[in-house]
Amino acid sequence: MTDPAPLSVAAIAAGVQSGRRSATVVIDEAIGRLAFYDRIQPATWISRFDADALRAAAAAVDGRVAAGEALPLAGVPFAVKDNIDVVGLVTTAGCPAFAYAPSRSATVVERLVAAGAIPVGKTNLDQFATGLNGTRSPYGIPRNAYNRAWISGGSSSGSAVAVAAGLVAFSLGTDTAGSGRIPAAFHHLIGFKPTRGRWSTRGLVPACRTLDCISAFTRTAQDAAIVDAVVAGLDREDAFSRSFDEVVRARRRIGVPRADQRPWFGDIESGFLYAGALAGLDAEIVEIDMAPLNDAARLLYDGPWIAERTAALHDLLRDDRDAIHPVVRSIVEEGLAYSAVDVFAARYRLADLVRAMEEMWATVDLLALPTAPTSYRVSEMLAAPVALNASLGAYTNFVNLLDMAAIAVPTGRYQSDVGFGITLIGPAGSDRSLIDAAAAFFPAPALSPPLDLEGRMDTVKLAVVGAHLKDMPLHWQLTSRDARFVGEARTAPTYRLYAMADSVPPKPALVHSEDGATIAVEVYELEMAAFGSFVAEVPPPLAIGTVTLEDGSQVKGFVAEPRATIGARDITTLGGWRRFVQS
Repeated sequence: MTDPAPLSVAAIAAGVQSGRRSATVVIDEAIGRLAFYDRIQPATWISRFDADALRAAAAAVDGRVAAGEALPLAGVPFAVKDNIDVVGLVTTAGCPAFAYAPSRSATVVERLVAAGAIPVGKTNLDQFATGLNGTRSPYGIPRNAYNRAWISGGSSSGSAVAVAAGLVAFSLGTDTAGSGRIPAAFHHLIGFKPTRGRWSTRGLVPACRTLDCISAFTRTAQDAAIVDAVVAGLDREDAFSRSFDEVVRARRRIGVPRADQRPWFGDIESGFLYAGALAGLDAEIVEIDMAPLNDAARLLYDGPWIAERTAALHDLLRDDRDAIHPVVRSIVEEGLAYSAVDVFAARYRLADLVRAMEEMWATVDLLALPTAPTSYRVSEMLAAPVALNASLGAYTNFVNLLDMAAIAVPTGRYQSDVGFGITLIGPAGSDRSLIDAAAAFFPAPALSPPLDLEGRMDTVKLAVVGAHLKDMPLHWQLTSRDARFVGEARTAPTYRLYAMADSVPPKPALVHSEDGATIAVEVYELEMAAFGSFVAEVPPPLAIGTVTLEDGSQVKGFVAEPRATIGARDITTLGGWRRFVQS
């Protein structure tokens, strides 16, 4: 199955509002895509409304349209990060021990539903929105929709995957240090992070409450503008909500980091992609000093602002610390070391940096920074979860501290097919100017190319026939390498199976033979590096070769040298190793 025409907020809403389509048809199509993608990336979601509930919601929208209501988001399916409340679904923030059933949806969700949008479900995230990579969840790891060997980005991991895979037209994420921008970049999406307080955060599980923003993932800048028009506005139930006049910014002078202040962390490809993106900007390029921005970023993760995360989780940390993901726990526990004196000293330093930014805004209209300096494979991130995560935020961590608005825009792709993008940044209140600039600088719709929903992955399919089958003694050698079960299969009728003599644990030998039979196997998928380490452990006289399956396809699999049959028992007629063990 391949992605149909990419979902568009504008097109769906216009079609349903005009009567050319019904919300029921839109939801039925979404239900089909959801069912298909569940077998590829079930970790995208933590919870979802069932098909009957979705159809009922769609029918209600059709009824409202028929009654003459003007609904700017009529029938548009959307996803919600699971640290934002939606009535009818449990909020977990990625932690089962924290879960609760909200009595009311978050303000942003209420406004979207009132405008005719249909919430589909709650998406996976780095637990408590602590992370920029997408691997810190007990509900599984949502992998990049374009190449599943690579990270999705976080913390709004599932929200980005859901839009990139064409499951919903837009999604809500959150953004405290880049969580709504980095996953957007890696998935060729728009990631709109409004000014702090522009969108209400009532109903959001806080990470850093004074900095948190709810954000949106869309395919086009136009779609981001439509969502913003519905959601933005003062909410008197949110102490951090605020109203302000739009700040109109020109786009003649674009600030970029000095050449010696562009960390790529060894990723030369990122530098080329960034240079190409800047070449497409019809504006004067002005180099700026990144030092004040970097100083602000250090306050967030190397200073007392980490204590705000600790405050958000204080009770759980005290009462059930083991319920918190170990990497997340190690981060939030650092906040216990800071004092009130440290906090005020940091506040004073931040005030100095804000003043420096006021002077910078007098010299440039907008900033255009890389959204992320590089990307990583999932296996790399799991091996160094703190250091590599810190690298990802090099160009994002300071934005909320310095009270800026931002919109991530897709501008290129790595050889891995993972997306690369830049972020346009402006002062508080410049949100609509940023959306307009994104549309002007990149007028072609920021739509993903046709996407094979299976997703590329640098993996190898491996057929196992004996001791590595599920529930067999060596199956752990697959599970320890995060092998994904593809399915049961049978070989072509050209193999014989032997129970080797004196093998501990007992193992079979699969031998090619023209007078053979079909043999039962299980097929697994491993990342390339994991496959290599697996092969290195295969002892003689067994080996890994190419096995032809009954449908004619070929996969890697266990084969045997001729000496494996010496003294062995021919068990071909049993049709597989499991039958032999049972006998």
